[in-house]
Amino acid sequence: MWADVVGQEPAVAQFRRAASPEGSLAQAWLITGPPGSGRSTAARAFAATLQCEQGIGCGQCRACRTTLANTHPDVTVVATDKLSIAKDEVRALVMTAQRAPATGRRRVLIVEDADRMSAGTFNVLLKSIEEPPPSTVWMLCAPSAEDLAPTIRSRCRSVTLSVPPSDVVAELLRRRDGVDEKLALRAARAAQGHIGLALRYATQEGALAAREESARTLLGLRGSGEAVLAAQGLVERATSEAKEHADQVAVEEKERFLHSAGIEDGKVPPSLRSQVRQLEEDAKRRQTRLVRDVLDRYLLDAHSVLRDVLGRQLGTASELVNVEVSAEIEQAAARGSGRITLGLLEAVQEARDRISGNVPPLLAIEALLARIAVSLR
Repeated sequence: MWADVVGQEPAVAQFRRAASPEGSLAQAWLITGPPGSGRSTAARAFAATLQCEQGIGCGQCRACRTTLANTHPDVTVVATDKLSIAKDEVRALVMTAQRAPATGRRRVLIVEDADRMSAGTFNVLLKSIEEPPPSTVWMLCAPSAEDLAPTIRSRCRSVTLSVPPSDVVAELLRRRDGVDEKLALRAARAAQGHIGLALRYATQEGALAAREESARTLLGLRGSGEAVLAAQGLVERATSEAKEHADQVAVEEKERFLHSAGIEDGKVPPSLRSQVRQLEEDAKRRQTRLVRDVLDRYLLDAHSVLRDVLGRQLGTASELVNVEVSAEIEQAAARGSGRITLGLLEAVQEARDRISGNVPPLLAIEALLARIAVSLR
């Protein structure tokens, strides 16, 4: 079960020690780490270890296999692709936490992206985190401890994951997903340790090529007009990608709802129309979140390109992340200065903060690209 938790040896040792008969098992855990570091994978492996018939997370017994497949009756996982985790979801989770295990040794509750809970939602969770039943274990996953309310994080045992090295991620792609060695290394380097993103680059046709083209476009901007057009095209592509995925999920959820309600002709009775409207609202929130995620992925790529430029300007010996556009990086480094590039790196982070703070994405991206275009002339 721990084979896919790569580059996290200290954290794995802590989990295993806690799950052992001699260890001290806390009833609430906070698993933090950068996006793509494997927080949810580590939480699931820990849950399987707690349920394992051998007590080691063997990966072969029924408890391990059902935990991995999300079908274990005593392991509940909450994940969301919307803007936030609703209070009703957390209330249902708290009620589940009060039940005794049905078949396993523990009742385990995993909350992925716990940072998407509001302050009011944290209050709903607090009592159960403070005084859970003896057999209940909570696992909250978030990018950092500061993303959760102080009252929550003070009651959890913290485990911090780090960004796994690119060669370790590449080895995982080769071993687990059968990716060619050269492609795995290229994808892992481009993803900068983000395991999920590395898999996307390695398996989705055209993903790496699109990333390289975006890098060339970024370094080739020469005026505000080009920046505005580039920003508009980027936001349109992000919106189209998000809408396609959100629409697909919405159709599947509506079909499941109609089937569970016994509706075969598509005619929803008045008593159920509010629930259908709720599904439509959820689809809109999902699309908003996906647009932000796509744009944030682009901004992280832009950050890596500018960091490569800064490295060349400062004369560091660090390896380029964006090797395929090394010529363009050298040219940009020769045109500017380290001070200017450092300011652009700060501008990228500012754009990320603005988008997460509900500034219209197009305005945030336009402002960033216009500044880059002027600075890299």
